[in-house]
Amino acid sequence: MIDLLSYLCIGLGLFFWFWGTPVLLTQRSVLFKLHNLSVADTLGSIAIIFGLLVKRPREWPLLLLAILSLALWNTMLGYVLAYCSSSANPRRNVNG
Repeated sequence: MIDLLSYLCIGLGLFFWFWGTPVLLTQRSVLFKLHNLSVADTLGSIAIIFGLLVKRPREWPLLLLAILSLALWNTMLGYVLAYCSSSANPRRNVNG
C-alpha cells in the first residue's frame, strides 16, 4: 500500500512537470508563462519529494527541508522576476 501511494505521488509530480511545459508555446506574456511553469514545477517537485518521503520515512528531516526550500525559493524567485519585469517596462514613467 505504501509503495502504491509513493508511486502515485511520484507519477502526479511527473504529470505536473509535463503539464507546465506546453504553456511555453502559447502566445501569452512571458510573466504568465513563467508563473505557470514555476507553479507546475514546484507542485511537481513537492509531490515527487513527498512520494520519496512516504517511501523513505527515515529521511524525513532532509526531505522536509527540501520541500520547504522549494516552496520558499520559488516564491522569492517569482517576486524578484515580477519586480524586475515591472522596473524594466519602457512605458512606465519613472519620474512620476
